Amino acid sequence: MSDHTDWLPFWQDFRLLDLQIFDDRVCVVLAPDRARLACGICAKPCRQVHERVRRSVRDLPMLGMPVFLDLTLYRLDCAGCGRHLQRVPWLDRHARLTRRLAQAVAECCARMPVAHVADMFGLHWGTVRRLDHQRLQALVELLPTPRPRRLIMDEFALFKGHRYATVILDADTRRVLYVTQGRSRRAIRPFFEQLGPEGRARIEAVAMDMNTAFDLEVRAQCQSARIVYDLFHVIAKYGREVISRVRVDAANQLRHDRPARRVVKQAHWLLLRNPASLNEREQVRLDEVLQANKPIMTVHIMKEGLRSLWTAPDAWEWRRRWRQWHAHAAESGIPALMHFASVLKPYWRGILARVRWPMHTGQLEGINNKIKVIKRMAYGYRDIDYFFLKIKAAFPGNAR
Repeated sequence: MSDHTDWLPFWQDFRLLDLQIFDDRVCVVLAPDRARLACGICAKPCRQVHERVRRSVRDLPMLGMPVFLDLTLYRLDCAGCGRHLQRVPWLDRHARLTRRLAQAVAECCARMPVAHVADMFGLHWGTVRRLDHQRLQALVELLPTPRPRRLIMDEFALFKGHRYATVILDADTRRVLYVTQGRSRRAIRPFFEQLGPEGRARIEAVAMDMNTAFDLEVRAQCQSARIVYDLFHVIAKYGREVISRVRVDAANQLRHDRPARRVVKQAHWLLLRNPASLNEREQVRLDEVLQANKPIMTVHIMKEGLRSLWTAPDAWEWRRRWRQWHAHAAESGIPALMHFASVLKPYWRGILARVRWPMHTGQLEGINNKIKVIKRMAYGYRDIDYFFLKIKAAFPGNAR
């Protein structure tokens, strides 16, 4: 291709000298336009050339093949800055990829796994991950300084083998504020230290499950905050420790009555589900199980009574329901139910707080499901910090 001096918008301040198409790549030879030379530090025009430098740079694919730019760069003698490479508007300092290629790679990483993006652009996966990390870091740094008043705390499985991570969410903006490994007091303490005394004093309520570590650390860091225990976790705990135990005991007592035993054993999920979500056929099956076994009927009715504690209109009505529920638990004579009631007693303040602060961890449960999708899409993450950065960038919250 013949030499010419036409200015190209996508390779600003450079002249196209040659373009060669090979079987596996496209090679573009570019040289600076001497009339447009500027210092790479102060961006002021400069004509004093000290030396020439050759550099090979990757650009966006062309014709389905990778594009390599064979650049000639000038090192200039700037009166104010000294000797530095010329300014290249479309190329970062020391970079081997053009800005538009780096941007395209980073944008694809928001929707595709890093390995797939690397294959698509013909880049090393480490390079792609670095570009995505830079994009995520820039997004997170642009977010406004958080000023949370209400928090939601929960955990999700990080790896197999009971290894967990903790997520802290701003209940008002739905922004993920903090992600860390573990679910201990030590794990979440840095978050409260980052808030500072003023930020900790601003916290009014924190929703969580009955995690003693979370409870103790919040009370120590935010003395004025109210702990709000989540209904879902309490009911789930009741299902595991009471309903499932009573159902197993009832099935063991029916060893000589196989048909009845089979009905009880197959009712596991029916007893744990919300009765409002059952269809007509499932409701009939549930009624048969409840009519056939009195202890099962008792713990099932007590589950609905426990659920009603979270819907009390005021503190006086809550107190009445709380006392009534504990009285019925004591009168039932069912060991699993009586034990659960005794364990639940010390947590009454966190349940009562639901009347004043109608909060729950449902928002965070939905986010945890999306976190699982992010993890599955990449087939897991070895770099935990990179994974946590992806989570923060994926849930920037809504402006108040």
